Amino acid sequence: MVERPIYRAVLALQPGELEAGRTSFFPSIRETLNHILAVDHLYLDFLTDGGRGAVAYDDFVPFDDAASLAAAQADFDRRLIAFCDGLTDADLDRRVITDRREDGMMPERIGDILAHVFLHDIHHRGQVHAMLSGTSVKPPQLDEFLLDYDIKLRKAEVERLNLGS
Repeated sequence: MVERPIYRAVLALQPGELEAGRTSFFPSIRETLNHILAVDHLYLDFLTDGGRGAVAYDDFVPFDDAASLAAAQADFDRRLIAFCDGLTDADLDRRVITDRREDGMMPERIGDILAHVFLHDIHHRGQVHAMLSGTSVKPPQLDEFLLDYDIKLRKAEVERLNLGS
């Protein structure tokens, strides 16, 4: 499983906290995490010319429990990583069709789609992080991975994620 600090925290929630009503864009941690995964499926379909279009989002079946949701997100992450590993520099400028429903089929650059997906996920995971503040679980540190300085602060996580230099 691709381990994420946010899911380690979510998996430690007490019964009822995952689905409890919260103040955010989506009304619970569970709904927010399901939304992230549903959108991930939509955009991977676009990126791989999967042919499902908006149906990839419409047909997404939300997960009720944290363990199933974490496993499904980890599975998706592996597929997205494999897709990205197969890209060339030229692929980033290649356009794929995105289904914008009533606005039609829009060609978009793969690099732009990936940036959009990553920012979308970061945005909503930030909301989950804030919602965790109202639970029995302390929100995890999410932003100390990229700088050399940060390695000493998150040594175990950096090693586990193989981000060391």
